[in-house]
Amino acid sequence: MSAAAAKIPATVITGFLGAGKTTLVRHLMAHAGGRRIAIIVNEFGALGIDGETLRSCGIEGCAEDNIVELANGCLCCTVAEDFLPTMEALLDRARPPEHILIETSGLALPKPLLKAFNWPSIRSRVTVDGVVTVVDSPAVADGRFADDPAAVAAQRAADPSVEHDNPLAEVYEDQIQAADLVVLNKADLLDDASATRLRAELAAALPRAVKVVAASEGRLDPAILLGIGAAAEDDLAARPSHHDAADGAHEHDDFESFVVPLAEVVSPAALTERLRKVANAHDVLRMKGFAAVSGKPSRLAIQGVGTRFRHDYDRDWAPGEAREGHLVVIGRAGLDRAAITAAVAG
Repeated sequence: MSAAAAKIPATVITGFLGAGKTTLVRHLMAHAGGRRIAIIVNEFGALGIDGETLRSCGIEGCAEDNIVELANGCLCCTVAEDFLPTMEALLDRARPPEHILIETSGLALPKPLLKAFNWPSIRSRVTVDGVVTVVDSPAVADGRFADDPAAVAAQRAADPSVEHDNPLAEVYEDQIQAADLVVLNKADLLDDASATRLRAELAAALPRAVKVVAASEGRLDPAILLGIGAAAEDDLAARPSHHDAADGAHEHDDFESFVVPLAEVVSPAALTERLRKVANAHDVLRMKGFAAVSGKPSRLAIQGVGTRFRHDYDRDWAPGEAREGHLVVIGRAGLDRAAITAAVAG
């Protein structure tokens, strides 16, 4: 067996806020065929919503000890403090995982994380099988991220009402340029013309030949996602980043998150409509959390990207568990927390 073949493969799943990374991971775990997979979930926010979503999915592979949450900050900023010790602990288990999935936060830049796989204590034991970038197809098709910074600069110069440079565009571009596979998620929400245009824009933005596949609700065969064999840690030069000059360092001072308590609600539809109005009024990027619904034994999971919201019942409340809801709100720095909290409360 070669040294490369002896290494445990790891798949880095990246993508912007609300693109559908957790949904993709859930589907993958549901069809893992008994493979022993560990999941590292990196949350941006005070509560581990995504990790809890995975644990509550009822899938055998999503067992408590197979999911590790890192909530101390974006992985690409806390590699030494969080990521490396976590990887070492997984590898040192009596029965180490056969594959490792790493779901990064929506704000993570992949390249600093890829560089960490060259750390001596893990380089000989793990390889990056592939970087899977999940794209929110409707959002990108609507032009929410800039492919051409020069064109944005020209537009800004011509129109003083246009905002200053949006760091989200750079995050999106870095995630795309690091990819070995791009998943156009929520593709069912695009018409044929928009889908064709989006694929053409991606082809122009990608620095090398990368497979692009469409998906709905993250439903893809694990054979597409796993076994890419990219060894991305040895291929860093082919993955350009806006932050290469700074050795991958970056800051997230432009973003903030906070938790809003949710009282028991009567109508899920009325709640999501209220949240939609809040997101629109305060330019909130993402809302996600749980709520208790009067008369319902199950917990309501809420996911919002911009003004697009969805909700479903994910599991029953446990006996004796407090029926307390909460919502993580993520947006650009300067959010009016008091106004948002009051508006969410209704």
